[in-house]
Amino acid sequence: MTTLKKILFVALLVGLVPACGNKSEEIENFNEPRFTSEDPIELNVNKIEVVSEFSQTYKRPNVEHLFPISIEKTAKTWAADRLKAVDFSSDKKAVYIIKNASVTETLEISDKAFTKDRVKYKATLNVVLRVHDARQLSSAQTEIEAWRELTIPADTPLAEKEKYWNGMVYKLFDEFNARMEQNIRQYLNMYVKDNKVIKEYN
Repeated sequence: MTTLKKILFVALLVGLVPACGNKSEEIENFNEPRFTSEDPIELNVNKIEVVSEFSQTYKRPNVEHLFPISIEKTAKTWAADRLKAVDFSSDKKAVYIIKNASVTETLEISDKAFTKDRVKYKATLNVVLRVHDARQLSSAQTEIEAWRELTIPADTPLAEKEKYWNGMVYKLFDEFNARMEQNIRQYLNMYVKDNKVIKEYN
């Protein structure tokens, strides 16, 4: 290969490098929801323990493992962002238990001509927050089950599916965030620092 040809070959390779870099930037990145924009819920306990009792099966109809954002992981992030222990002299602790963080997939076969088959996804988040003393002689708890459903054409490309799934997770946690805070301030009001909501029991 002549010197001139070598120079042209190197110049061509250099010209191709930026193009390859631009293509990699087209890969979609999905950011996990965070909840730090709101004040933490301060609990009069010495510790907050986060426990997950949910186990993925990695088998259909369960498809939560395919989601770019994990519901289970985001539920743990919610506890880290929104719950804070503030009474280290207390003999009580809070246990935040993730019971369910699943997504199921159901194929809906169309019985009409020229109508596409569809796939329905259901995301379910079930969490218990329990406060008890060291000997577990007294305890109080609240429980939330939040869910979202999504139905899309069965032939939707994976990249588009992931965008739908991402939006589904964000909407699920919008609901969970609001409902869990409301429940804590009502049903665990005696453990919330400076709580302004007083629950009346009938």
